[in-house]
Parts: sequence; C-alpha cells; structure tokens
Amino acid sequence: MRETEIRNRVQALKSELGAGNPYGENVTLVLATKMQSAEDINAAIRAGADAVAENKVQEFREKTDLLLPCPQHFIGRLQTNKVKYLIGKISLFHSCDRKELAEEIAKQSLKRAVVSDVLMQVNAGREESKGGFLPEQAQDAFAWLSTLAGIRVRGVMAMLPESDDETLLRKYATEMRVLFEFLKTQADGIDYLSMGMSGDYKLCIECGSNMVRVGSTVFGARNYGV
Repeated sequence: MRETEIRNRVQALKSELGAGNPYGENVTLVLATKMQSAEDINAAIRAGADAVAENKVQEFREKTDLLLPCPQHFIGRLQTNKVKYLIGKISLFHSCDRKELAEEIAKQSLKRAVVSDVLMQVNAGREESKGGFLPEQAQDAFAWLSTLAGIRVRGVMAMLPESDDETLLRKYATEMRVLFEFLKTQADGIDYLSMGMSGDYKLCIECGSNMVRVGSTVFGARNYGV
C-alpha cells in the first residue's frame, strides 16, 4: 500500500534525523513534493513531515487547498511576476537568490501587510547553471536584504554541485556553515541552514545543515513521462 510505504520512509528518515547535527541542532525535514499527488503528500504529512515544498507556482496553486495543515515552503527558482500568488501562503521561501526577487517579495508582502520569511540562496560552488549570491558577495547581500521591510531573513540555502569529489563537497558545505555562523552574529532569527537533498543530505548534516529538502527518498523516483 502506497501510504504505508510513504509512512515507513518518512518515519525512518525522521528517526535518522533525530540524532541532529554536530552542533546539537534539530534537523528539519522538508519534503520536496514536485509532481507528487495531494494524496501522497498528505500521507507524508500524516507520517510526520515537518514541512512540504513545491518548486513550481502552478503546482503549488493546484495542490495547496487539498493538503492537510502543514507548513508549506517554496524551493524553486521564482519568477518575480508569480510572487503575488505565494505571499501570505508560504511559510518559508528558500530561493531568495537575487535582489530583484527580494524586492518583489518585500513589495508584495507590504501590500498584504505580512512579513515573509526567506532564506538567502548562496551559490556554494559558483556554478553558472545555478542562481544565488556568490559566497564572496553573501555578507554584503545579507546586509542589504536586512534593510528591506516586508521580508525577514531566516538563514541560508545552498545546493552543492553534483560531484563525486567528497572532499570538495565537504569544503563547500563547511563554507556554508561558516557563513551561517557569521550571519547569526549579525542578526536575531537566523535559524536555518537549508542544505542537502536526497543524494547528499547525510554529508550536509555532518557539515552542519539543520534543514534538508528530500523528495525521492520518500516518494521514489519521479515519473517524468506523465
């Protein structure tokens, strides 16, 4: 039965994450629900997922009203013209990756008299194919983001490059933890280092991540033929 399978996987993950990270922090389990049915997402919520997350606005809009109560995050690259559909509904934006987007989230949040929690996305591996502030820009970017009314920066999000070089990946992940520690000295409420997906979450937790974004580990491989 599909629900039993999902429940067992979520509970196994929750048990694994229960040990926390080396800094004594709890690890938040965010389930990436791209291309998953509301039924399967609800099974994961019932099993104890801490949050669920979409990376396409259209999918979020189609499913949000069908889901059980649970924090809903947004983890995809976000176009500014679609921000208005998410404000007041998303608990945490993981992919605040550029000034233009931050300004739009702030603007739309002020229009609706809310404050939106965001993570500053950092391009840990300096990859041209990925968005995010470069590591050497991150401190200045954070200082600028902190001046915007309507948003509240809660930490850092990063995606590690696809690589078999574990030493390199640990270097990038450790750099993100160092940045996270620095930002905590600059402002209150810096609580999250969102780093780690199905393929690398164990390494990321060992390097200090306290929030992971996992999809296929729970739901299985996505069927792109649908």
